[in-house]
Amino acid sequence: MLQILTFAMKFMADSNSATTMTISNGDVKSETCNNGSSEKKPFRIFVGYDPREDLAYQVCHHSITKRSSIPVEITPIIQSDLRKKGLYWRERGQLESTEFSFSRFLTPHLSDYQGWAMFVDCDFLYLADIKELTDLIDDKYAIMCVQHDYTPKETTKMDGAVQTVYPRKNWSSMVLYNCGHPKNKTLSPEIVNTQTGAFLHRFQWLEDEEIGSIPFVWNFLEGHNRVVEKDPTTQPKAVHYTRGGPWFDAWKDCEFADLWLNEMEEYNKENKKEADNAK
Repeated sequence: MLQILTFAMKFMADSNSATTMTISNGDVKSETCNNGSSEKKPFRIFVGYDPREDLAYQVCHHSITKRSSIPVEITPIIQSDLRKKGLYWRERGQLESTEFSFSRFLTPHLSDYQGWAMFVDCDFLYLADIKELTDLIDDKYAIMCVQHDYTPKETTKMDGAVQTVYPRKNWSSMVLYNCGHPKNKTLSPEIVNTQTGAFLHRFQWLEDEEIGSIPFVWNFLEGHNRVVEKDPTTQPKAVHYTRGGPWFDAWKDCEFADLWLNEMEEYNKENKKEADNAK
């Protein structure tokens, strides 16, 4: 189980204000702002959680909150909790490399089919303000994502998981969901638990024109995408360690490993300080 994570975020609107969110086992509670006024609802972010990648989740979480200038609610999608709540019951297939391979598609349901929300894999490291990403939201789309043309060369990834190849691979690893869009009501628990991987990961409940595009720098695939010298538009805003990150021994020397390790060190220091203060 995840420990209760509490963070305070200060942001500038018409006046100085702050919002505190408490996250515990997938349940998020927002406390009132310190000036007593009602603020814009926090942007909802659901992060895929796998017990063997707990540290990756913590670092991803830290990288978002550290840089965000807007209030956010971050909820880990924990399969065991979803099973207890009767929202997830499908058996795990041999090709599912993580516990959230399919539970990710419950994002609109977990958002009560209202507003916009984001799903992201836990193996991301954010290097830019999440507000820059939300500024790209366009209500005419049902979802928005980076539309990669990606065919991995490796046969395995992470800690030996099978590397699969399929159309629209990695599109579903970071998705902005227009949860109130009529088409996304298709993603009921029943559908998520019974439909095929092709139907879900290729977004087959949608027409192509209902899928908006996001610049690749928001899902910069380590080992695939490249930074072009003197071209700032190619600098990653979110690195995706899709083959495996430094938290796995086999990938400790991967590209951008130093950025993730620095973030981890900062997270550990802050976590230790909070623990010491709580004594």
